[in-house]
Amino acid sequence: MARPVTLFTGQWADLPLEKVAEKASAWGFDGLELACWGDHFEVDKALEQDGYLQSRWDILNKYNLKCWAISTHLVGQCVCDFPIDARHQGILPPRIWGDGDPEGVHQRAAEEVKNTARAAAKFGVKVVNGFTGSSIWYLLAGFPPVAPGQIEAGYQDFADRWNPILDVFDEVGVKFALEVHPSEIAYDFWTTKKVLETINYREAFGINFDPSHLYWQMVDPEVFVYEFGNRIYHMHVKESIRLLNGRNGILASHLNFGDHRRGWDFVSPGRGGVPFERVFRALNTVGYQGPLSIEWEDNNMNRDQGAPEALAMVRRLELTPSDVAFDAAFQQK
Repeated sequence: MARPVTLFTGQWADLPLEKVAEKASAWGFDGLELACWGDHFEVDKALEQDGYLQSRWDILNKYNLKCWAISTHLVGQCVCDFPIDARHQGILPPRIWGDGDPEGVHQRAAEEVKNTARAAAKFGVKVVNGFTGSSIWYLLAGFPPVAPGQIEAGYQDFADRWNPILDVFDEVGVKFALEVHPSEIAYDFWTTKKVLETINYREAFGINFDPSHLYWQMVDPEVFVYEFGNRIYHMHVKESIRLLNGRNGILASHLNFGDHRRGWDFVSPGRGGVPFERVFRALNTVGYQGPLSIEWEDNNMNRDQGAPEALAMVRRLELTPSDVAFDAAFQQK
């Protein structure tokens, strides 16, 4: 049986949840992956207000939609990030930003991610997707030269900050799925391997597999699935394109998304270079049974066009594994 297809609401948080649910249902989605911003899933209300969680299910049920995951990318980013600055203030609720003292932001963000696990458990979902941030991403260029042990200290900082969070995930029976992504502690193949090793492959921590972030770095997403398949707890169907023409660089030149001078960009699923059919076949091989969650990001395309078009692409390329070998019919009885 084909996997359910959901819509990630992160890029729709300017709309009320009911409006997003109405659209997704009309287009034929099976469910929503709820972002923990806008009014879609508010963690403090989930834990403090009687009836809040039921109000989310009432909206989903009204439009015949399900939910398999919620996502805390914005708050999770602030658990490990360095430096903490005005960018983070722009994505955080005032109660978590506080006075902006970096360590205070780290600690309040960590407590919010713990509470997100508790809220997810009460809501009845088993996966929280998100970011971790990174204290060493700013060292990527390697100049001035990185001091001995500085990178290892960054991985240890991640482990020190996230292991207590993951203890709560274990307590409530929920898993955290990191979206492997530039600016995170794991952003490509080898950093993913290093991160899993750093926390001793603990079961509470896995991957929200998003091939778009691998493709633009020229990492093969199919190979990634075969290597880390047993750690993939969720998947984003998101798309990117490489535009390397001799002038455009892979670091994108500080140009805004949608600018034709970028060396890569996000585009609506089905309009870039991610080999989705190969990816879906690989996911079948490793036994991934979770949802395929469409994440629309394309500054040059209307999202009301992009989301249903992406859904049609997934329905066309998604494969139900065969229960017979085609060459078995050739055997003599």
